[in-house]
Amino acid sequence: MPNSQSPSPYPHWMLREIHEQPATLAATLERYVVGGSFRQESCEAIREWTRSLANEIVIAASGSSRHAGMVAELTIEELSGFGVDVEYASEYTYRPQKALKGATVIVISQSGETADTLAALRKANAVGSQSLAITNVATSTMAQEASASFPIEAGRERAIPATKSFTGQLLNIYMLALLLAESRKTISSIGLKERLEELATLPVRIAAQLEGWEKSVREIAGQFGSAKSFLFLGRGVHYPIAREGALKLKESAYLHAEGYPSGELKHGPNALVGKDTSLVMIATVDRSREDSVQRYEKSLQLMRDMREQGADILAIANTGDGDVAGLATHTIFVEEMREDLLPICEVIPLQLLAYFMAINNGIDVDRPRNLTKAVLSE
Repeated sequence: MPNSQSPSPYPHWMLREIHEQPATLAATLERYVVGGSFRQESCEAIREWTRSLANEIVIAASGSSRHAGMVAELTIEELSGFGVDVEYASEYTYRPQKALKGATVIVISQSGETADTLAALRKANAVGSQSLAITNVATSTMAQEASASFPIEAGRERAIPATKSFTGQLLNIYMLALLLAESRKTISSIGLKERLEELATLPVRIAAQLEGWEKSVREIAGQFGSAKSFLFLGRGVHYPIAREGALKLKESAYLHAEGYPSGELKHGPNALVGKDTSLVMIATVDRSREDSVQRYEKSLQLMRDMREQGADILAIANTGDGDVAGLATHTIFVEEMREDLLPICEVIPLQLLAYFMAINNGIDVDRPRNLTKAVLSE
């Protein structure tokens, strides 16, 4: 059994928690899914909640949890047809009541105690909105005060940078989107079963890739020693993952990093690209989806343009993708799968990049300066 008081056999809690992700994802799936179906006993309260919703959902969250909310916006809208808006929790709290529209409110928080997110939940409850809390602590204040609770099973997260809690949030968000689709009958029973059976294989598929990701990223990070700034780029559901990758690098390695939609690079940020600013581009694809292929082709063209400009590019691509590898300076491969699941996989190499860049800079990655695990006051 791993020692609960020490990160051993890993040198830091952050690295240990990155490696725990297959197990924590499996634990969450065990709680909610069995044999290609949602478990009645653990999902009935969520199903009941889905039947009472307004047509619009507002997600209030901060930091990494907000990036998970941005993934939720696209996934829920696509699968269920609900309109979704994502707010900074710190901004939602101060919106005038007449602007709140009576929407259903989802709050996302690792601890379930984040001050501004809790304030957003209380404001939603005060105006009579239905609410849902996605947290990593089933007994947290948010879980108790929301209309319904949908906890993840990531276990205690000791490192300040969110890793296993973030992928746990992405997993619950995908399951919630499927539950909403089931409620609205926008997915067939056969389609739902197929997706849940596919989801059940995810922890094993990630576990099979983790060692290779760590080896590749360790080598790549060693070659970025002089880099001072990074632009992370992604399209569609991959844009929030680009933002998350940038946040991880900022909080872990104290390097300037920003996340942008890939199509926005030429609208200003491209002026920064040069010998001191490298690009991290998410260029994965689900070839069964026409829209995904279109985004991928646009990403390839942008990579061509950036290489002509002399940019240093680290790409996240599907295994065996020679087109991306031929354009990128460095490539990290992830197994091709359904686009809805790719964010859970592609964020892990970005977590590892932040970890190794921090270690190379002599930083105590478990205790980054000026940060706390839970922001308990604004």
